[in-house]
Amino acid sequence: MSASLPGHSAPTAGFEVPLEMLSACHRRIEQQCSTLRRLVPHLAAHGIDSEARLAAASVIRYFETAAKDHHADEEEDLFPALMESMAGSDAVCLRELTHGLAAQHRELETRWRHLRSTLERVVAKQSALLTPSDVETFVGLYEHHIEREERELLPMARRLLSEIELDRIGRAMRERREIGLEP
Repeated sequence: MSASLPGHSAPTAGFEVPLEMLSACHRRIEQQCSTLRRLVPHLAAHGIDSEARLAAASVIRYFETAAKDHHADEEEDLFPALMESMAGSDAVCLRELTHGLAAQHRELETRWRHLRSTLERVVAKQSALLTPSDVETFVGLYEHHIEREERELLPMARRLLSEIELDRIGRAMRERREIGLEP
């Protein structure tokens, strides 16, 4: 169990292929959710040990940075680009999809804040109760959200967005993370 809690490997994709990058981010979110799930029984069996603290810190770091950027990538760049690519009644369906996904982002962020406070107590070696129901609700919401994006949103984006628009989205993703920017 010790090696399986804190660390993770992740599929990679570059900003030159932003849709693949978003999909790879989904895999990393799933890995962090898996760590969160494993942390529940680990805490019950071992208490707040160094492995639990390291795992909690890793999950916090991921959801406070990469997951926030991922939501912004979608809401600030991908969703508007898709809306611009549509016309007439097709835009209504797309608007419903993107508004629904954005609402799920808000729900995930609310649930994350609750989990984060518990994980911060673990990191600080303070008494903390990471409940299976809180973790499963959060992870279940993410699983449903990712499945919908992979099944509906990303295939639609592959069909509708031009290479120029995908390049623009990739640049925006890089800039959001301050990667490759001149000082």
